[in-house]
Amino acid sequence: MAGSARYTAVLDACVLHPAPVRDLLLSLAAAGLYHARWTDQIQAEWIGSLLARRPDLDRHKLQRTADLMAEAVPDCLVKDYAWMIDALRLPDPDDRHVLAAAVAGHADAIVTFNLYDFPQAVLAPFEIEAQHPDDFVMNQFELHELIAIDAVRGMRQRLRNPPMSAALLTDTLERCGLPQSANYLRRLPISRLI
Repeated sequence: MAGSARYTAVLDACVLHPAPVRDLLLSLAAAGLYHARWTDQIQAEWIGSLLARRPDLDRHKLQRTADLMAEAVPDCLVKDYAWMIDALRLPDPDDRHVLAAAVAGHADAIVTFNLYDFPQAVLAPFEIEAQHPDDFVMNQFELHELIAIDAVRGMRQRLRNPPMSAALLTDTLERCGLPQSANYLRRLPISRLI
């Protein structure tokens, strides 16, 4: 889709938590493998969803995470998309804002665990596809293996509280719904993730 020289993906709220999935997707974006985008509404949605399940968490700390995300990824926030929401049709009307952001943000894809909510027949006229985060990450490994592995290594090295071994990282990614990506990383020589 026109608007960005790099492949552009809008990250749905469901992939912005759990934190390991968010960290992986943002690490790949920070490595320049794709242009990650979202909206303030998507940010509010993942924070609200997480707080509904974990009321013990501090809203201000989660907002700080959202602010740091916006600082880490240049031009990540899509604006001026609300005008088209009512014209869009999706199985869940509450997801129309994500598609509107993808259209306004010149996205090639919406990365989401909820593929059913974004039928290809609806997305095709906009030249947008919905991708499961596991498939999306695997595409990055296949297209840019060295850069993607380096991004994962950097992500693992930043995790200090507590530190995370390569084995624990792959197990965590698998538990978070990324089994293909976890298996891919497990097959690498351990030295590539240290």
